[in-house]
Amino acid sequence: MSEHLIEQVWTALGGDPAELPRLTTSGPAHTLAGRFPVTAFGTATIGAALLAATLDDGRAGRGRPVGIDTRQVAVALRSQRYLRREGVSPGNPFDPLSAFHPTADGWLRLHANYPWHAAAARRVLHLSADAGLEEVRAAIAGWPKVALESALHEAGGVAAATRTEEEWTATEAGRTARALPLVDRRLLGEAAPRPARRARVLDLTRVIAGPVATRFLAAHGADVLRIDPPHRPELPAQAWDTLPGKRSAIAELPVEDLLAGADVVVTGYRPGALDRFGLAPEELAARHPGLVVVTLSAWGHTGPWARRRGFDSLVQSACGIGETERTSPDGPPGTLPAQVLDHATGYLGAAGALLALAAQRRGGGTHHVRLALAGTAAFLQTLPRTEPAAEEVDPAPYLEELGPFTIASPPGTVDGRPLHWPSPAEYGGARPAWLP
Repeated sequence: MSEHLIEQVWTALGGDPAELPRLTTSGPAHTLAGRFPVTAFGTATIGAALLAATLDDGRAGRGRPVGIDTRQVAVALRSQRYLRREGVSPGNPFDPLSAFHPTADGWLRLHANYPWHAAAARRVLHLSADAGLEEVRAAIAGWPKVALESALHEAGGVAAATRTEEEWTATEAGRTARALPLVDRRLLGEAAPRPARRARVLDLTRVIAGPVATRFLAAHGADVLRIDPPHRPELPAQAWDTLPGKRSAIAELPVEDLLAGADVVVTGYRPGALDRFGLAPEELAARHPGLVVVTLSAWGHTGPWARRRGFDSLVQSACGIGETERTSPDGPPGTLPAQVLDHATGYLGAAGALLALAAQRRGGGTHHVRLALAGTAAFLQTLPRTEPAAEEVDPAPYLEELGPFTIASPPGTVDGRPLHWPSPAEYGGARPAWLP
């Protein structure tokens, strides 16, 4: 299935089929255990990103040879679990409240890793600001799952009721998500081709999908500058895992001077969330013709849930993956063996950015690449199911020492050689300006 799946993914990105023979895959068929073909899908998305990163413009199929081993795929898609700082693990990345909770009529997945989301949940549940896990669980148990899902969303919280795949498809949000393409690329306007140079990537993303996309671009030579607002600090472990190779600055939006010098801008917020800063894709196209705009969201750019907050774990809960991965009828829903919706969407976003950048330099235009975790989930759910078993992977060959960190290396090989991060993670230490 792997070769056919790689072809499917590459075609969805708009890639030239003549490039496919440059990619070699190796390793066991299953290195991540679950009922969905996570190993094959992760391999396909990383492979596509490697192909896009090594194009030889003007000579289809003549780019550099690339490879990916499924054992490294298993490490790359779970990079945070292998992170160490001075030999010490940062611990479980999930807050205790970020879990499946039983409700009056089923289950609900809550996300509370960021303190402002946890505060919103406690407000909706009429709990004190310091209420613990047991109090939160007891309060959730009295709510119908969909009613609580809606109440939390309206209050600025983040949660998703657990549905079966059939229940999800029966909702308008589910039908919209199922209709999303894996990758959507469109032209926002006319623009002259820009000259080739080291790509400048403005990174306005958080959590995993967007940062994985820009981390991959940094590993392949882009100058990636990530901007975080001063009033919304990033979780330390998340920053350590996703900032290697980038420069990180703290600054308020808008960042017009940075946009003027950028080749690519990547945003990872729900549609419309950044519009007040002049960052709507159409506005960017009008002010900065020739820019490549990549937008990643949880639920997509259309439909009743387009403006809802969301994360990988919540999409799994809502779209039926949690129920499909359930291991016990009496226990909580299950999860994928990796946050593959995030990681796969990230690699697809990087591939889409690189292909759009190449197209812009050849023929001009202002290109917009759209992806959504719900669209990635919908694609994954169309693939043949697998047995929940996998071969054990030794992560050591795919880890590297980088400053005080032990971290998963960039996935894949180019010209037969493994990849490495060009610099360690340093949160907020850079000046918000482009390198000369």
